[in-house]
Amino acid sequence: MRLLLTGATGFIGGAIMSQTAEMVGKTLRVSTHRPTALPKLAAVEVLTVPPMTVKTEWGTAVEEIDVVIHAAARVHIMKEKATDPLGEFRAVNVEGSLKLARQAARAGVKRFIFISSIKVNGEQTFSETPFTAEDTPAPVDPYGMAKMEAEEGLRQIAEDSGMEVVIIRPPLVYGPGVKGNFKSMMNWLQK
Repeated sequence: MRLLLTGATGFIGGAIMSQTAEMVGKTLRVSTHRPTALPKLAAVEVLTVPPMTVKTEWGTAVEEIDVVIHAAARVHIMKEKATDPLGEFRAVNVEGSLKLARQAARAGVKRFIFISSIKVNGEQTFSETPFTAEDTPAPVDPYGMAKMEAEEGLRQIAEDSGMEVVIIRPPLVYGPGVKGNFKSMMNWLQK
């Protein structure tokens, strides 16, 4: 089985890469615009692509691939400087993701795994009831809204093309090498 992983220089993508690279019977191709940020793994084929937008061409990256694991995204920006944050999130997380999915479907990719976010469900639950996959989406911030829009577009691509789409909505993820919000909380606690 041949896999394509996007976002391998990120926290979740890096963990997926390190776990997947050595699996017997699997070939891992990684697309990145920062190849020097990747660890050197013999079992990984690295392709350099421009940063993900609606203009990014994925033709070579999706050739002869069975499964795409799409972990690349514009993530939480601690000190947002964009005048239109939602537009910036949409450009990458919606339009860029949907372009990749369309090109993957045309190339014959069988399964597209999209790393979304629990933020699609909202910021909190009530009455101690956990979020479920059947909940009505209720994103609050631009990141969650863009992830929800990407999910909707991916479902339509799946319906139109027959490519299987799997959507994973992880909660806050942490572990060795964590960055972002969790790292900020750890730094605050240490002070």
